[in-house]
Amino acid sequence: MLENWVVTPTCLPLVLRRCRTCASERFQASGKFRVNAHHKLIDAWLLVLCTACGETAKLTLLERTNVRSIRPELLDRLHDNDPGLTAELLQDPVVLRRNRIALDWDDAWRLDTGGADHLDREVIDVSVRFAARIPVRPVRLVAEGCGLPRAEVERLITEGRLVSAVRLSGRLCDDFTFTLKR
Repeated sequence: MLENWVVTPTCLPLVLRRCRTCASERFQASGKFRVNAHHKLIDAWLLVLCTACGETAKLTLLERTNVRSIRPELLDRLHDNDPGLTAELLQDPVVLRRNRIALDWDDAWRLDTGGADHLDREVIDVSVRFAARIPVRPVRLVAEGCGLPRAEVERLITEGRLVSAVRLSGRLCDDFTFTLKR
């Protein structure tokens, strides 16, 4: 029987960017947007706060964009400081690349395994689904989901008793499946 595990975010990730005031490298998304209009052109930023000193920084979302080219729903969400939009935009690779930032997902996600009834079986087939693009090491997911130490999971991979169609070393943020034979 195929087990379904889901990696879900628990909060917004930290933004990795250097603070110009205190040289800290972590910012927390405030969930607020700043929108500024210049006649028919508009700028929009996501505001982030330094975790050390509280300094505000702006992440560019729109720059000198014609107002008519923006969907009205998006403009309304920006004006309403929609928290869902904050999460969406932090996942957007274009926003990350434009602002030269990375995300720190440590302690911002959880693994839902659906219970511990799979731990006593000899063969476990698992499908892991990501609710958001959260880069996590598959070894960590297997260890956490099966209640094993990471060294044991590494040993199972080298012995060929933990197999997957994807590479289990490194980080993944896409859905994958694996089979564990005890």
